[in-house]
Amino acid sequence: MRKIKNKKLLGSLVVAGVLTALVYLAWPTASGSVAQTTSQQSSKTLTTESSSLNKQQYPVDTASSLWVVVNKGRQLPSIYAPADLVVPTVSLRLSASSSEMRVRADTARAIESMFASAKQEAVNLMLASGYRSYAAQESVYSGYVKTYGQAQADTFSARPGHSEHQTGLAADIEPLNRHCELDICFEATPEGQWLAVNAYQYGFIIRYQKAMQNMTGYQYEPWHIRFVGQALAAQLHTNNQTLEQFFNLPAITDYPAQSFELKI
Repeated sequence: MRKIKNKKLLGSLVVAGVLTALVYLAWPTASGSVAQTTSQQSSKTLTTESSSLNKQQYPVDTASSLWVVVNKGRQLPSIYAPADLVVPTVSLRLSASSSEMRVRADTARAIESMFASAKQEAVNLMLASGYRSYAAQESVYSGYVKTYGQAQADTFSARPGHSEHQTGLAADIEPLNRHCELDICFEATPEGQWLAVNAYQYGFIIRYQKAMQNMTGYQYEPWHIRFVGQALAAQLHTNNQTLEQFFNLPAITDYPAQSFELKI
């Protein structure tokens, strides 16, 4: 190393060295600040996206609303029936003349689009059940109670007035070959797997999710879908939320002595 004789030059080099060292020492902090700012911006974006939906856009307390919430603590009037029930043009488990093969018009269009997309991927779906009147649900529920007892029936079948099927916005889906029909094993079928991954793109959610019985009150049903529209379905799917969680409604695991009655 050569000895530097010019004192002015030496002084300049010392100052430059000190400045370089200070910049170097400050760099991690600066980097951290940039990363923190980026993180804060990302969090802000996520927060904005998660709160972008107006939760009052569709009332949750009105039977005919797209976002109506029906559960063990929230009951539909016995006389309620949707005004726009239609039979979707898809494969049906029962005759088209059966009222159970009908759903609301917007739900029918979404089902038709979803089934068509699934078919393009060699996944063949069938509508197993759609709308059920209060009286029809009464018959279904009483049959389960007779077979399994009320306590067990209440874990997988809604009491009349508490069924989403009465809204016309819910549907039970099964494979065209009827394998694992309305059974937990539907989850492992190609049809069940396709539905779980893609339903939200057409405005549907898996209403009774796995490990969410403490929120929804019902056991996991991979075949039961509920139409809520694409915007809300995408948000619930991304955040793995139930309707109760999104709308800040209390979890209802058991039927209360007095249910909240929804408006028509």
